Amino acid sequence: MDDEFEDDDDILASMEMDNITCSPSQTTPKSGTQQEPGVTLTDMVAPDKFPFPFEPYNIQRDFMKQLYQCLQSGNVGIFESPTGTGKSLSLICGALKWLHDFQEKQKQEVESLLNEATNVASSTKGEVDWVTEFTRKKEQEERLSQAKRELELIQKRENRLTSMRSTSKVSRGKRKLVQLEDDFTDLMKNASSDVQTALTTELEGIKRQRLDQSSATSDDEDGHLIPDDYQSDEEKTANDDDEADEEECHVTKIYYCSRTHSQLAQFVREIIKSPFGDDTRVVSLGSRQNLCINQAVRRLKSISLINDRCLELQQKKSKAKPGCPFRKQELLDDFKDRALLEVCDIEQLVTLGRQTKTCPYYGSRLAVPAAEVVVLPYNTLLHKATRQASGVRLAGNIVIVDEAHNLLETINNVHSVEVTGSQLLRAHSQLSQYENKFRSRLKAKNLMYVKQMLFVLSSLVRCLGDVHLVTINNFLFEAKVDNLNLFKLLRYCQRSQISKKLNGFVEKYQVPEVVQAKPTEPKQTNTTGLSKFLQEIGKSKAGNTKEEIAADVSQSNEPMAPVLNSPLMHIESFLLALTTANEDGRVVVNRQNLMSRSSIKFLLLNPAVHFADVLQEARAVVVAGGTMQPIDEFKEQLFYAAGIQPDRILEFSCGHVIPADNLLPLTLASGPTGTTLDFTYQARDNPKLVSEHATIYIGYVKMMS
Repeated sequence: MDDEFEDDDDILASMEMDNITCSPSQTTPKSGTQQEPGVTLTDMVAPDKFPFPFEPYNIQRDFMKQLYQCLQSGNVGIFESPTGTGKSLSLICGALKWLHDFQEKQKQEVESLLNEATNVASSTKGEVDWVTEFTRKKEQEERLSQAKRELELIQKRENRLTSMRSTSKVSRGKRKLVQLEDDFTDLMKNASSDVQTALTTELEGIKRQRLDQSSATSDDEDGHLIPDDYQSDEEKTANDDDEADEEECHVTKIYYCSRTHSQLAQFVREIIKSPFGDDTRVVSLGSRQNLCINQAVRRLKSISLINDRCLELQQKKSKAKPGCPFRKQELLDDFKDRALLEVCDIEQLVTLGRQTKTCPYYGSRLAVPAAEVVVLPYNTLLHKATRQASGVRLAGNIVIVDEAHNLLETINNVHSVEVTGSQLLRAHSQLSQYENKFRSRLKAKNLMYVKQMLFVLSSLVRCLGDVHLVTINNFLFEAKVDNLNLFKLLRYCQRSQISKKLNGFVEKYQVPEVVQAKPTEPKQTNTTGLSKFLQEIGKSKAGNTKEEIAADVSQSNEPMAPVLNSPLMHIESFLLALTTANEDGRVVVNRQNLMSRSSIKFLLLNPAVHFADVLQEARAVVVAGGTMQPIDEFKEQLFYAAGIQPDRILEFSCGHVIPADNLLPLTLASGPTGTTLDFTYQARDNPKLVSEHATIYIGYVKMMS
């Protein structure tokens, strides 16, 4: 009998697991998807009318209906609309109408599921089959619990938005804290001597306390420059799961990207003009160069130097040294709320950051999870590492790429990487000195990977020979690094943050610059500097150690162009490019008279390999432009090559809103005074050209009036 009951338990457990696995409510969604688990939205049909600032033209109405249906069906859309037809406004009204309908339908479906689960659970009485009753009851309890969680999540989002808008006075009170600090300083200047003496005594006590804390850690002042123990190549970092749990939940959103910041700012202004301007949460993302408000960092001008300096300031902050004063967490949280309450473009975010003394770069990133529309440049969307660092999640969301006629070229440019001989030499010299200083303190695996990176750098220097074009695999063979696992090496660089450690090392110890020497004449046959070093490497036996190679690198006295504090991070990008499939790229070795100016460049040949992630993760992708011709070439190189089926691609093309009879195209080579109409960049400030242009328009107006 006991065996029979044990068999029944096994059967029951098996049936229960099968039932739960097949139940729609238990289906695990794709990682990162924004559709709530357990909710199956009914089909939404494109409406006949859309909210619009004015009565839309027929082609605008058709544009919005096709866009709505494309987003609902999860298709890939190619939308072609000539300049001047209100393309941006049609994109805004069509996409935001779908998003608001989707959010409302999502809430209704969750409430319906909650009611259905409650009713079914109460109607299961009287079942004869106890096994079926048990499994059904178990399923309904799970669905009921899931529906409750989903409804609570939706209500929490709505309550937070309402609270943010209704408690703006409290937010303003928090922002006054910054102003109060300045007021306090002014007040103390006029205080009595006793008060000033007491304040000075207190400040000196705090200063002594900080000095004591600093001296306690002085024995290990280089600890932040050494990577943590690298446990395993394969396992996740210890805090990966915890960090994922603590991340703020993302809402379904629209990612809109275009080429330039001016185009993005224009799009944001169009949102403000639209009927959705008051109730849509919008955030704009940009580079540090556009958003940084720290004048000490902004004056560096170069985007690479700005990025490096920003990261250095963050490291200093963690070591009780002066860091960036604009990265206080409570101010960032307040900035995030203000950015979501009011639609702002990048210039307005910078103004807001200066007013609140808060970093707009990191403040806008914090606002991404709760935003409904995220406006971002091409590079942020198309580069996976940048996308992840910015907190952009494509899964389950909408991606709209405007001005997409040059999308293929842009993808190729973003993922084509070039490193120069001076960068390779500089990185090798810095990393060698880093290894020599901390060799005794580096763990075994850290030391192993540092030596591997040194070997790769010296191998790349060897390849700076004649000009030639090779495949990726042949280049790896020539460099003699084909036996190394670049994926593991790059994973180590990412997790250990060795490039940041090296950057801090360079800043602290100021690694000496390579000695400047007179350029070698092209006709000169004697080899010096880097050329001699390369010949020595070529003649050396295979038994040469990496230490000998490092010594040769450090002795090279060829002039080198100014580069980053540490170019290792840029070289990591080049190594990542070398992991591309052999048929998707080529490597060009370019030899110059000065070998330090020679370079190795990776050229991407297949843009679809990097756009495939966007197409596969996003719910729907829309590429739009004034002219998308030739569309067949666009589909072949970008969509079909990424695995998109033809039946998933939706095409829409329209003419101009103005009838052909109302157009009279004319061409002019010169104006009334005979000035040539040369509208090139070089002639943009020519006063005669501007005056001639104005005269022509005035003449047109007089003729038409």
